[in-house]
Amino acid sequence: MNTLKLLLLTTLVLTLSACFPSNPSKNTEILLQGHTMGTTYNIKVVATKEQLIELKLQQQIDAALEQVNQEMSTYIPDSELSKFNQSTSTAAIEVSPGFARVLKESIRLGQLSEGKLDVTVGPLVNLWGFGPEQRPETVPSDEILAATKKRIGLQNITLEGNLLSKKIPDLYIDLSTIAKGYGVDVVAELIESNGFTHYLVEIGGEMRLRGFKHTGELWAIAIERPILDQSGEERAVHQVVIPKDNAVATSGDYRNYFEADGRRFSHIIDPETGKPIDHNLVSVTVIHPSSMTADGLSTTLMVMGMEKGMAFASENNLAALFISKTENGFDERFTVKFKQYLK
Repeated sequence: MNTLKLLLLTTLVLTLSACFPSNPSKNTEILLQGHTMGTTYNIKVVATKEQLIELKLQQQIDAALEQVNQEMSTYIPDSELSKFNQSTSTAAIEVSPGFARVLKESIRLGQLSEGKLDVTVGPLVNLWGFGPEQRPETVPSDEILAATKKRIGLQNITLEGNLLSKKIPDLYIDLSTIAKGYGVDVVAELIESNGFTHYLVEIGGEMRLRGFKHTGELWAIAIERPILDQSGEERAVHQVVIPKDNAVATSGDYRNYFEADGRRFSHIIDPETGKPIDHNLVSVTVIHPSSMTADGLSTTLMVMGMEKGMAFASENNLAALFISKTENGFDERFTVKFKQYLK
């Protein structure tokens, strides 16, 4: 299956005991699993098997995620997004409500961050080999970078309601920094529309939670300690959070990268330089009611780096955790709003 190329994030789920009021129920935690967007999903719903079977909940979830892929994948040639990218017309076209919803939030976050989140950065993502195109054999030259940067910029997008247009014919949109989080929101909203209020939705590390486990305990989430190699053999918990009725998204550069000419190149591109980020920040976790927004913000803060990211998060009252690498290991900082979620 062609799928979205999305951030390789790794947030682990823990089942921890905590001092919360018990809420005994005859229901149990039903686990639903599957594949989507080039990764897996794991969903826990506090219900009975009979309820989920009767409602055909997993079939509903798979259909909803397939629609998200068909709308926003850059890997599906006939997806709604691919058709827009392939077109050289600057005339406005009507896009689906889901596409418009994600793009509207992308533009808002891009403007709020003064361009640090830019969904038109796709040509640069592809140039560095992190999109559908193959990885370059050599590091792109400054001349190629300069030419490619002329093809990006949020100012080249116009979205009015569901009408979308581009100001330059070869504009290319890549929603991979936010679409997976949107997929989590879609599933969470679908679960709630079926009458369930206690659940955990996880797609490739992005999460949204509500209510309690069947034992009456709040959901507890373990944030993985970053690693600096691609083996993935050693995994450890860095921090445990209790997000309550919120989403959790983590962005990091420690799993998806390549090495060339003795240097390490992250998959996260800074739109200003046109190059992969080059600083000591290795992971950012954001807690927010919307997984889509948390997803976009975690990438935005990664691009900014520790100091600018921390200042931005504090100014905008965001719940964010920053992990940077130092000569002596890892350094952790978090905003005041994030502190309330620490275990």
